Amino acid sequence: MNEETTIFDNRAAAWDDIPRRAKLAADVARAICNTVKIIPEMDVLDFGCGTGLLTLRFQPLARSITGIDSSKGMLAVLEEKIREQGLTNVTAQCIDVENGKIPDGKYDLIVSSMTFHHIRDVQPVLAILSTLLKPAGTLAIADLDNDNGKFHDTPEGVFHNGFDRYIMKNQFEAAGLTCVRNRTAAIVQKESPSGEIRPFTVFLMTGRKEMTV
Repeated sequence: MNEETTIFDNRAAAWDDIPRRAKLAADVARAICNTVKIIPEMDVLDFGCGTGLLTLRFQPLARSITGIDSSKGMLAVLEEKIREQGLTNVTAQCIDVENGKIPDGKYDLIVSSMTFHHIRDVQPVLAILSTLLKPAGTLAIADLDNDNGKFHDTPEGVFHNGFDRYIMKNQFEAAGLTCVRNRTAAIVQKESPSGEIRPFTVFLMTGRKEMTV
């Protein structure tokens, strides 16, 4: 178990107690639905699903949604939600994609919210996710714009202080994705340790896997 996984295991039980996290998930889900046509026949993957705040937003919309995360603590919270709500089209899997583990299956849509700034080397993970897309499938990633290290109260488990959208677009294209677009998905109002409320923008980057000939 690596240090980053332990951090999230320890935070899992109280993760959903912070209202801005649920609001962010709702905002990101809305931005994705406004960008990608979601149809009932879709199979969806949520990469870095955590407690399922974003995952469960897609549950009523898709044939299936699979949440993957490297934190067993986070997944335990999601699995309890699945049991309590009697959901039959949602599954949770402990898979560490960053260390080369690849989920089974192919997906029409892969979503991810606020996960990539916790990944040391982004490009190999983008490449893996691209291989998991069905032809004409879409990758949709939401994460912080450059934040100068102000968003997180502590640096543990944080490897990027947000991202430059132009650089992320190039990384999408290097992973073989086309029609790459971005938009602002949300603005997070977060209190700093000094008590100051600061706004942080979250972008949504989408790219499509080409149809095979």
